[in-house]
Amino acid sequence: MKYYDKLIFELSKEGRRGYSLGSPFFAAAGTSPADHLSGQDAERMEAGAVSDAAIPENLFRAEAPALPQVSEVDVVRHYTNLSQMNFGVDTGFYPLGSCTMKYNPKINEEIAAMPGFQGLHPLQPACSVQGALEVYHNMDKALSAITGMAGFTFNPCAGAHGELTGLMIIRQYHLLRGDLKRTKIIVPDSAHGTNPASAAVCGLEVVVVKSNADGLVDVADLKPLLGDDIAGIMMTNPNTLGLFEKEISEIANLVHECGGLLYYDGANMNPLIGMARPGDMGFDVLHLNLHKSFSTPHGGGGPGSGPVGVCEKLLPYLPVPKVVKKEDGSFDVVRDSEKAAGRVSGFLGNFGVILRAYAYILMLGRQNVKLVGKYATLGANYIKESLKDCYKLPIPSVCKHEFVFDGLVNDGSRKAADGPSTGSGTEREGATTLDVAKRLLDFGFHAPTIYFPLLFHQAIMIEPTETESVETLDAFIEVMRKIAAEAAEDPAILKAAPHNAPITRPDETMAARQPVLKFQDEA
Repeated sequence: MKYYDKLIFELSKEGRRGYSLGSPFFAAAGTSPADHLSGQDAERMEAGAVSDAAIPENLFRAEAPALPQVSEVDVVRHYTNLSQMNFGVDTGFYPLGSCTMKYNPKINEEIAAMPGFQGLHPLQPACSVQGALEVYHNMDKALSAITGMAGFTFNPCAGAHGELTGLMIIRQYHLLRGDLKRTKIIVPDSAHGTNPASAAVCGLEVVVVKSNADGLVDVADLKPLLGDDIAGIMMTNPNTLGLFEKEISEIANLVHECGGLLYYDGANMNPLIGMARPGDMGFDVLHLNLHKSFSTPHGGGGPGSGPVGVCEKLLPYLPVPKVVKKEDGSFDVVRDSEKAAGRVSGFLGNFGVILRAYAYILMLGRQNVKLVGKYATLGANYIKESLKDCYKLPIPSVCKHEFVFDGLVNDGSRKAADGPSTGSGTEREGATTLDVAKRLLDFGFHAPTIYFPLLFHQAIMIEPTETESVETLDAFIEVMRKIAAEAAEDPAILKAAPHNAPITRPDETMAARQPVLKFQDEA
């Protein structure tokens, strides 16, 4: 209903209001509000802990706030309508490359909401949270088995936080060995943008290694960069093009020979689950994004989880606090360590997220977890092969969980020589990757990642994940082909898209840098 597309201030009509029980209700019932509270809240209310007299006069409003006056039914419909404007994996296909927007099974939510877990506090004594600590321990063992690492910390609260933690461990390892010259970290030119950012925050100098024509790390370019000042190399495998680094064994040997360590960015771990292990490839440190690889919720800036795993020799450097299993089979929390790379969070990470990921692993089981990588890879190659005749495929080799197109094969552009000139050198401007992304919204699909990685000017990065059905993939393929046909015949359709969204093409730079957060009545 278009009426409810308005701002709630625009729905305001003087005199309209809903109902509130408030103080008169309590008075009529012969009770006070404090009777319906308990503990300190009741005591504070009865004592008048917050009274007008306790508030400095300069903090009082000079006039009442200009709040909207809206009936209850309009308020309910307005906010219900707003909630339906949100797009997420629960509402539609979300092929956001490099982000792994997979479905979060609702059994994960049920497990996380169990009373025995829901009411825990991080400062409870270890004897009172043995079940929760056992989850940490078992999750440590599960992820170690899946990745080939020796042990994990769950303290980091996001993927980038995990990156920083992993790099802190690498720095601590070199520092405690007296290897003070190792202040450089090698990062591929196809890396996630957070990689160089995390390295810089950790005080490391970033050195870029180029990709070759196949989209893989160029070993010939890597060799001259190696020396006694290299702390390590950050890699994603498969990389951000969705390609497996075929020379990973040689790269690992070269970095280790110069005294450096290998860091694995686990953002793209999804296709490797059950198929290959970073630890077996020679990686010393890795982080995982539980919301990517193990199906915990995305969105809103958190809560997240970026557990960090390490090889055997780096176990002493894991940050504290950490969970340990004692000889009697019980669990405890160690809060001090001489070699630990400091503290990266107040407690043991976001337990609810870890619990959801643990539920996902247990639900799949030892055998079915091996299908995750297979289905993710199958789905990506299915879409790629179905669309490569109408979208440019710069690297035609078999991909893993994701792949990258470089714009449209026929974007609909037309030279002046092909028709009447408008004086601009072309008669018709072709459709761009942004136009394709905007047009997808009209068909109920979220756009893929666009203009990343930076290796391709019109990049369209698509990742279907293992949780989508073939029917969903076929529907997406059909729409992408329709959009390609529209671009070839009349790109203006795409350039005006989206046609049915409440917000079409805002100035995204201005929206980020100078957001309008306050309603201004022009009258």
